[in-house]
Amino acid sequence: MGYSYNPKSLCADEFINDEEILETLAFADAHKDDVQLCYDILEKCKPHLHPASEHGAMITHREASVLLACEDAGVNAAIKQLAHDIKQAYYGNRIVLFAPLYLSNYCVNSCLYCPYHAKNREIPRRKLTQDEIRAEVIALQDMGHKRLAIEAGEDPKHNPIEYILESMDTIYSIKHKNGAIRRVNVNIAATTVEEYRMLKKAEIGTYILFQETYNKEGYKRLHPTGPKSDYNWHTEAMDRAMEGGIDDVGLGVLFGLESYRYEFAGLIMHAEHLEAVHGVGPHTISVPRVKPAMDIDPDVFDNGIPDEMFEKIIALIRITVPYTGMIISTRESQAVRERALRYGISQISGGSRTSVGGYTEQARPHDTEQFDVSDQRTLDDVVSWLIDQEHAPSFCTACYRAGRTGDRFMSFCKSGQILNYCHPNALVTLAEYLTDYAKPDTSQKGFALIERELLKVEDEKRRRQCAEAISAVVHKGERDLRF
Repeated sequence: MGYSYNPKSLCADEFINDEEILETLAFADAHKDDVQLCYDILEKCKPHLHPASEHGAMITHREASVLLACEDAGVNAAIKQLAHDIKQAYYGNRIVLFAPLYLSNYCVNSCLYCPYHAKNREIPRRKLTQDEIRAEVIALQDMGHKRLAIEAGEDPKHNPIEYILESMDTIYSIKHKNGAIRRVNVNIAATTVEEYRMLKKAEIGTYILFQETYNKEGYKRLHPTGPKSDYNWHTEAMDRAMEGGIDDVGLGVLFGLESYRYEFAGLIMHAEHLEAVHGVGPHTISVPRVKPAMDIDPDVFDNGIPDEMFEKIIALIRITVPYTGMIISTRESQAVRERALRYGISQISGGSRTSVGGYTEQARPHDTEQFDVSDQRTLDDVVSWLIDQEHAPSFCTACYRAGRTGDRFMSFCKSGQILNYCHPNALVTLAEYLTDYAKPDTSQKGFALIERELLKVEDEKRRRQCAEAISAVVHKGERDLRF
């Protein structure tokens, strides 16, 4: 049967409508050389900081697709500059740090792009016990991490929801020296409303689920067997998560599997759908690309995108979904991540290991990795690098723990008020890291950065409160202070 495009529908075939995407791509091809149209689209997106409530307008997936298709050098330069300006307007120069924690690589699916697929007999299968999770978390706390994203393959026998919930409880319970994990984001397979309610009760941070591809026929080909092969069940997961009370959800596609133009349009349409139905768009959008891994050759997929186009996609996501947190992982090299930070990325992983039990291993293990890690620097190296780039490394989890989630977070973010919280909280949590974990050189230049950043806090009272909190962290040993 045929389906009509309807962003308010709860049916995946209607809110990610193939006919609408194909018409969008045709529209983009027909208008990509209209340079004035492209500049007009960009003009209405420009942020206006005073008053803060007048940020630029949001554009549609069709308008964004025209910009993506445009090859004019001037337009492309303007796209990157506008993305930078929007990122500064909404999030400033802070960069939130996190680490993935792989709990289990048991999986019953047969995804052709993932080494965890059920038919891979070469990869050693492993599932962490709660004691092993404690050891991993302590190792992560000793680095300085406060925010984790837990990952597990889909396997009802080895990785049932009870295992995920018990693991979350274990992670939150561990207080080691001055360490504590304050936010646990969860990246597990699509599940039921009832199980999403259980995750909400367990104090999930963000529920993250990558679509992999929005092309339904391509999706079926890439997922031949297993519960993940049900495209609609997977694509409609965010609606069930929100019905279950989880109001912070994270989208993402795996660029390189199918046409990037198709994926980009689908991703923006998914964000539009969440806004239309729930009044809350995606809390985060991730931008992974297919990378080498055991039993996986990325050259098998003929839709790879060069760095320049990848960076343009990042910039256009920032322009089109300006309020969202944007995540780039250690799949990407230092050079790519450095450029991506200019165009809208607001969260990065640091010191990551993508193997089960990898943080307690002296040498980086590769036999259970989900993908090759391109950026293999330590967390301190990443923090030091961010400081050198005049970014403010942040370990903040205050919004989540103060109840500023979902529509409450979005109202603060879209109005430009979130910086009143995020900037001071970033500086206080950076002071924690510099005091407890940083190497001397990192600490020295980090505190110099904090002094410069304090001058940017416009409200005099808030600036004084922030300085007092930082002093309490450094001189009185207080921790977990937040605005």
